[in-house]
Amino acid sequence: MHTVWKGSISFGLVNIPVKLHAATENKDIKLRQLHKECHSPISYQKVCPVCEKEIKSEEIVKAYEYSKNKFVVLDDEELEKLRKENEDKSVEIIEFVKLDEIDPIYFERSYFMAPDSGGGKAYALLRKALSDSGKIGVAKITIRSKEQLAIVRVYGETLLMETIHFPDEVRSVAEVPNIPSEDKIAEKELDTALLLIEQLTAKFEPEKYSDDYRTALLELIEQKKNGEATVSATEKETVIPSDMTDLMSALQASLDKTSPTKKKTVTRKRKTKEKKEA
Repeated sequence: MHTVWKGSISFGLVNIPVKLHAATENKDIKLRQLHKECHSPISYQKVCPVCEKEIKSEEIVKAYEYSKNKFVVLDDEELEKLRKENEDKSVEIIEFVKLDEIDPIYFERSYFMAPDSGGGKAYALLRKALSDSGKIGVAKITIRSKEQLAIVRVYGETLLMETIHFPDEVRSVAEVPNIPSEDKIAEKELDTALLLIEQLTAKFEPEKYSDDYRTALLELIEQKKNGEATVSATEKETVIPSDMTDLMSALQASLDKTSPTKKKTVTRKRKTKEKKEA
């Protein structure tokens, strides 16, 4: 399992060396875009629309657009300095709360926490303490140059870290359009809706569910592949410049012109040598 972060997490005076591993994976099927005519993969170039030319990586700088077409340029040294100042590999649990106090809208990504060398005992202590208390830890962590709020909780036999959004990253429900007011609901309609919910109520078993679209798409791909309904990308032809072609023609003509002369010269030398020997 790939390690995405390595450091330590602490609560009080207890310090636990840990590694983070992604707990989920994206299984979306990625489709390439091809040129319909020759089936070659489409490539993208970084082009300046004003200079009308392709831009190299060393010609690109990062900037923040604070209003339309107005930017604050940030150089790599400034960004690197900020990253190093904030990339603390030691994560401290700030406080402990109950899981049901956090609305699911805040949750972002999940990571399995594994104890690193020498951290097994302290890891087991934190896991047991969280389990017995029924609480979760709230902490801050920097992953890939981004500071994030996170919670630490027990999941099975492991500790799980879940990054959560900061409050200003969650949009206000007041921004949602066309929300109806609390209109008067007929009692019969409500009773029917409640009965339907009761009939469809079940224990959540994630194994029952699958991505039907992804399964159908994979089956379609396999059918077309097995049926030889495949295409191959056309290789780009190497075009020889016209001046190079002219040069090759000139060289070839020179060879053709000098070859017979060389042959005659060799033949004459051979005949002269034979006469002298005779």
